[in-house]
Amino acid sequence: MRHQIDHRKLGRTTEHRIAMLRNQAISLFKHDRIKTTLEKAKELKRFAEKLITLAKKDTLHSRRIAAQDVHDPKVLQKLFATLGPLYASRPGGYTRIVKMGWRKGDGAQIAFIELVGREPKSEEKPAKGKAKKAATKATAEAPKKAAVPKKAAAPKKAAASKQKASAEKAPKASVKKAEAESPAPEETPEA
Repeated sequence: MRHQIDHRKLGRTTEHRIAMLRNQAISLFKHDRIKTTLEKAKELKRFAEKLITLAKKDTLHSRRIAAQDVHDPKVLQKLFATLGPLYASRPGGYTRIVKMGWRKGDGAQIAFIELVGREPKSEEKPAKGKAKKAATKATAEAPKKAAVPKKAAAPKKAAASKQKASAEKAPKASVKKAEAESPAPEETPEA
């Protein structure tokens, strides 16, 4: 029975698991949202929320404890300067897990883990992409209209290429017949 088990092993050694959680926490704080498996997201939620709680205190001691896990100085600064004050009045629940479905290769359940109250940077990009898609749609319609007459011209080219191919084959056949009729020159070995 699994009574009083503190954490998920995630199929890794202790050192590997802790290093992975540190790296994922840094990515989460840097990008505000990351995509991972559901089990890793649940472990990361526990790990990241402890770091945010330390950032709310904003003491030298809490900075040093957080610096043991967050090795990127820019992310550590963001954690204490931005995220700590942002969640100062919130008693917990700084992250959200959104299930996304199953991974195609191995069937693992995939989820997004994101910071609550923060707009992820990735949401800004699709807005620009939609404008680009609309612009490319408008430009793509004009060439499609011009492409229709070319389809009518394409069969003529195919017929012309068939005639060329048959013309090329005919001389080759006559050359072979001529070679067969003429006697082959005898080769003499050189000494």
